[in-house]
Amino acid sequence: MSKMSEERSLLVLENYIGGKFVSCRSYIDSYDPSTGEVYCKVPDSGKEEVDAAVAAAKEAFPEWSACSPEQRAKILHKLADLIEANLEEFAQAESKDQGKTITAARTVDIPRAAYNFRFFSTSMLHHTTDCSPMDHMGCLNYTIRCPVGVAGLISPWNLPLYLLTWKIAPAIAAGNTVVAKPSEMTSVTAWMLCKLMQQAGVPPGVVNIVFGSGPRAGDALVSHPEVPLVSFTGSTATAQRITERSAPYCKKLSLELGGKNPAIIFADADLDQCIETTVRSSFLNQGEVCLCTSRIYVERSIYSEFLERFVAAAKKWKTGVPSDPSSKNGALISKEHLEKVRSYIALAKSEGGIIHCGEGLDQLDLPQRNKSGYFMPTTVITGISDSSRVMQEEIFGPVTCISPFDTEDEAVARGNGVRYGLSATVWSKDVGKVHRVAQRLQAGLVWTNCWLVRDLNLPFGGMKNSGVGREGGKDSYHFFTEVKSITIKH
Repeated sequence: MSKMSEERSLLVLENYIGGKFVSCRSYIDSYDPSTGEVYCKVPDSGKEEVDAAVAAAKEAFPEWSACSPEQRAKILHKLADLIEANLEEFAQAESKDQGKTITAARTVDIPRAAYNFRFFSTSMLHHTTDCSPMDHMGCLNYTIRCPVGVAGLISPWNLPLYLLTWKIAPAIAAGNTVVAKPSEMTSVTAWMLCKLMQQAGVPPGVVNIVFGSGPRAGDALVSHPEVPLVSFTGSTATAQRITERSAPYCKKLSLELGGKNPAIIFADADLDQCIETTVRSSFLNQGEVCLCTSRIYVERSIYSEFLERFVAAAKKWKTGVPSDPSSKNGALISKEHLEKVRSYIALAKSEGGIIHCGEGLDQLDLPQRNKSGYFMPTTVITGISDSSRVMQEEIFGPVTCISPFDTEDEAVARGNGVRYGLSATVWSKDVGKVHRVAQRLQAGLVWTNCWLVRDLNLPFGGMKNSGVGREGGKDSYHFFTEVKSITIKH
């Protein structure tokens, strides 16, 4: 194929500003992770495009914020219906763009994207505000909550539409308008969502999507003086930059960052259920989920049995072409990320760690066209010190480390011994123990005898370097509104 015809066959995305698709002067290459080939051109937006999007959002704000919550809810419901009606098309696009399996996109990502709109459309109708009479003063105090204005939303590449809609839905349901920037590596489903906006009745300017990189488009968005609040999901290093860039403007920030999540497995755990779930919690979505388990602490009396059974189960977790329905894992997001994950395995080996399965041991059986894809088999490591970078830093790949412990106090101290505090899992049949351990673990979410069971009403977010703030039913409502106290003397 000639260079010119190849260029013509690439998918070319456009920004969505003020209800219209707008082309961009320069573009970024986006790769199909399963083949390693460029298949899409993503706008390389900068200050000019962000300024136009913010101006459109600002213009749309007075009318949108004046709509009744019921009017807004109706539009969000319609968006959910449209995503569901196009579920297969969205799932195929998400799988190709991100490298995840078609099964994951079909059963997790796209259904949850639709549900985000459905959930927030109704939850916003059920919040109440406070009222406090002061009869002795002849006064009545009450609070109201108002939309803030233009929300800047930045979403990551691991769960592209899932996490983008988790931000857009509450922001617009509360009456704000938005400028969103998805990851430049996974922009296709966001662009497809733009096509549904008009059909759903979203007024021009209420949702604007600007594509591009963090240093250009992201930086212009978070430092824009007319964007009073920013919700970001991504790395702790990027969040530090966002905090610095937004500091002069006293912006509201919600930052959902990385994790180095422990599983603590006591001797009385139901091992059948525990191993099945912990393999899933370690390797789901290629291990590219902020909530994935990457450190497994096992009580010494069951350690050797657990390790043997866990490694056997990990080997059965099939890594293959994303479009194959039997694949449990697809490809990692990029060549650079694959190299980064491999570097941690090399480090583990150099420190005397034992690789029980996966990278360097198990060959993947891939078709010829996928040989240059970014695939890595599920990898299990033991014999690593808690102070190692392998145990301290977020790897974000299909890699987990297993280590024995002797006492409950030791397990809790080691579980807490990292700078992150997003989630944790505890496995035991002892009710007192699970309550006790859950209370002591420094994590925003603790699951006991399960993983990734989510009630969207409840707060989601982390402690320590895993973030600032919480999102979820009431928490998102509070973040995306400003509270005002009013006193009336009668």
